[in-house]
Amino acid sequence: MTYERLKQLKPSTFKRRCGVHRETFHQMTSILRPHLDRQGKRGGQCKLAVEDQLLVALEYWREYRSQFHIAETWGISESTVCRIVQKVETLLLQSGKFRLPGKKQVYQNAYEWTVVLVDVAETPYALGGAKPYERPKKQRQYYSGKKKRHTLKTQLLIDQGSGQILCTAFEKGRVHDFRLFKQQRVPLMSDQLCLADKGYQGIAKLHRHSCTPAKKPRKTELSTSERQHNRLLAQVRVKVEHVIRRLKIFRILAERYRIELRSAVGVRRKRFGLRLNLIAAILNYELILRA
Repeated sequence: MTYERLKQLKPSTFKRRCGVHRETFHQMTSILRPHLDRQGKRGGQCKLAVEDQLLVALEYWREYRSQFHIAETWGISESTVCRIVQKVETLLLQSGKFRLPGKKQVYQNAYEWTVVLVDVAETPYALGGAKPYERPKKQRQYYSGKKKRHTLKTQLLIDQGSGQILCTAFEKGRVHDFRLFKQQRVPLMSDQLCLADKGYQGIAKLHRHSCTPAKKPRKTELSTSERQHNRLLAQVRVKVEHVIRRLKIFRILAERYRIELRSAVGVRRKRFGLRLNLIAAILNYELILRA
């Protein structure tokens, strides 16, 4: 389905098809057009329009079909799909329009982001490569005991009021949630409240103004006040679960992250972080747009 046919869809259907709103799509197209529209210029020219090239990248993120099947759908080669996706991702990031605030902004805007939520999302990871040298030597580093499979772990810091993703951190699946938080060293101010789940027991030693659920002691039960505390905390923290759900609408972040054409093991891990940050920034842009 080319962009000429997509223009006839209702806004809600367009969002379901592409994963982004129509206004966001137009903003992304305006960024890409000066670089991807090569009609009348020397050098290689893609036979797809700029809007269709963006659709190829969105289709790859949203549906996460193999690049071979996307190439067959659009009538282009598999290497062309790989090249289009990587060009779109690089240009959108270089534009500066789709970037996360980052740890520095978390510190500077502490007066605005007074309550932050921290949680971890895990994406299944395909370890087996097509060639022997693409198979990681230390596979246990990717094995997540919580998910019982090899994963890539992503830590998200989210503003509780707006649902905006502030910063991210990435590690292999074996790394514990709290250890990843200590490695990231988020510069939280003393008056910022940080809410976390049971995986962050001991966070109060690093950030005094934090809150985690009460843990059930051995051979005893939680008191009524502790159960009420856990229930209220879960009601506030549910927003981070909604943000993770919105991220995983893009199936590239929900399904097993596969090897790509012409990508080695280390390269595809770096590309995963780039893509998640880009998709997270696009979701932030839509939050601000709809506010």
